[in-house]
Amino acid sequence: MPHGLSRTRGGRDKGSWENTSANVDKQWAELLPEFEAICAKHKCLKNTNNHKHLGTLGTGNHFIEVCLDESQNVWFMLHSGSRGVGNRIGTHFIELAKKDMEKFYIQLPDSDLSYFPEGTEHFNDYVQAVSWAQDFARRNRELMMQNVVAAIRAISPKPFTADVEAVNCHHNYVQREHHFGHNVLVTRKGAVAAWPGQMGIIPGSMGAKSFIVRGKGQEESFCSCSHGAGRTMSRTAAKKRFNVADQIAATQGVECRKDANVIDEIPMAYKDIDAVMAAQADLVEIVHTLKQVVCVKG
Repeated sequence: MPHGLSRTRGGRDKGSWENTSANVDKQWAELLPEFEAICAKHKCLKNTNNHKHLGTLGTGNHFIEVCLDESQNVWFMLHSGSRGVGNRIGTHFIELAKKDMEKFYIQLPDSDLSYFPEGTEHFNDYVQAVSWAQDFARRNRELMMQNVVAAIRAISPKPFTADVEAVNCHHNYVQREHHFGHNVLVTRKGAVAAWPGQMGIIPGSMGAKSFIVRGKGQEESFCSCSHGAGRTMSRTAAKKRFNVADQIAATQGVECRKDANVIDEIPMAYKDIDAVMAAQADLVEIVHTLKQVVCVKG
């Protein structure tokens, strides 16, 4: 499975497919009509990392893991999103929002607070594009999980079956919902939905624990919970503070990269996941506690 990133002029990015599979092509064919409709209005989105990055991991905090739960059952877990095309959609519409604020003579204390008034052309375009990117992200994760299972089946000395419900949840997204008697748009940044009974994933850092949870439907949080531990320091700060020896010690017992290029993902750069879970005990119920044994980073 392609993962990582290589910026080469004219060459293939190692994080993309050289030749896409029939499964990837089928999913892309279903995404393509709406993508073309979006690009007809916003041409800069066409030449982005899209088709050949569908079903790939990416970089940063994206990962593929093999975990063991409290009963020593094996879990496959992965984290990725809408890849380069989703990122480009975000940056493009942020710039459009800033221009719209000037056009509508709306004064803001900071341009990063720019927004689209509902009912305007760019508001509708943005909601459509974000919805499409969320669909891309869901299909991206499904394709990767299929490949993970197939790859492990190919080398496993014993056949196995997946007998637990798969959990596929969005993070960093927006959708229409009904709260406190009003129809609203809820943006979850670093958060996932936790409706009553809804299953979710709260991953810890590499070398830590992760959790499969069930939502409690706490309205005061707009039926949400955290997406993970969250960083305590920037990537740059982590690289300055820690070294490879620290990375090796912090990920003891986990088969993973332990080189200078992943120090920014060292567990100490993240909050204590147990403290995070304790702080949101009224939002979710812990169903399974997972411990990483293999972690592949982009």
